[in-house]
Amino acid sequence: MALSDLLRPALLAAARSPRMERTVTKIPVTRNLVDRFVAGETEDQAVAATTSILDSGRYISIDHLGEDTTDLAQANNTVSHYLTLLSALSRFTQDGEKNKTTFPPSPVRNVEVSLKLSALGQFLPRDGHKVALENAHKICTAAEEAGAWVTVDAEDHTTTDSTLSIVRELRQDFPSLGTVLQAYLKRTEADCKDLSGPGSRIRLCKGEYKEPASVAHQEKTAVDGAYLRCLRILMNGQGYPMVASHDPAMVGAALAQAKATGRTTDEFELQMLYGIRDAEQLRLVGEQQHLRVYLPYGEQWYGYFMRRLAERPANLAFFLRSLVSTN
Repeated sequence: MALSDLLRPALLAAARSPRMERTVTKIPVTRNLVDRFVAGETEDQAVAATTSILDSGRYISIDHLGEDTTDLAQANNTVSHYLTLLSALSRFTQDGEKNKTTFPPSPVRNVEVSLKLSALGQFLPRDGHKVALENAHKICTAAEEAGAWVTVDAEDHTTTDSTLSIVRELRQDFPSLGTVLQAYLKRTEADCKDLSGPGSRIRLCKGEYKEPASVAHQEKTAVDGAYLRCLRILMNGQGYPMVASHDPAMVGAALAQAKATGRTTDEFELQMLYGIRDAEQLRLVGEQQHLRVYLPYGEQWYGYFMRRLAERPANLAFFLRSLVSTN
């Protein structure tokens, strides 16, 4: 077993540890590496990063970082950040008026925001479902006014039923609402079949949380196999697949599946994370592929940062070299 395979569970556990958060965030060199993956802490910084990405021909999906909110004021504060962000983003959207009520869109919307429902109050002790639904509805309304898309992010498996229930409710008013499905969960093939109907937008990723073997595939080969099966379902479905992967094998499979099913470049897209495989992102855009960059920002960057370290050994190696070089 590779060292990275041994370290990944520990890093994912650390992503949810307040004690580790206090330790890691105090290390001066951490900020330098965080800047590779997180576009600052303010809306102005996120908009500045958005400008350069859109200018390069890529699309954008912006996430205001935060999750596991148990305070109503904090959930409302997250909504305020999204409303401020969407107001600033409206100047970037393509054909905003034409795009607001039609699906599928023509052209594809170049600007999107991503939401974590747990940051909007999903697990508040009272009325969490209702609060998250109402808060997400406010953001979706503002996004429609701005001519932007919205996609609801996936979190750990304990949130999946609640999240998909809220997504279904929101889609009654916002049929273009996207959602994320994680291939490593054993339920996801069934969810792909259920949710890939006309007008749907599904972002398929491998999964980034520490999950038990009872609900999630553990080995890379099993996760890859599940991803390919889910990808096939989505490409043969009636929606708009969003292929979120940096794995060349998965990207290649997506392009092959799109060709085999007769999809044009306007009928699916590739997605990659801000700060990862930038040259490859630009190469794919040069080949006329739609590619969207997932761009996170905000003060609550720790959990996201640790999951990026767990995701790729090169990220962790860079971080450790940086620590050594400062001592």
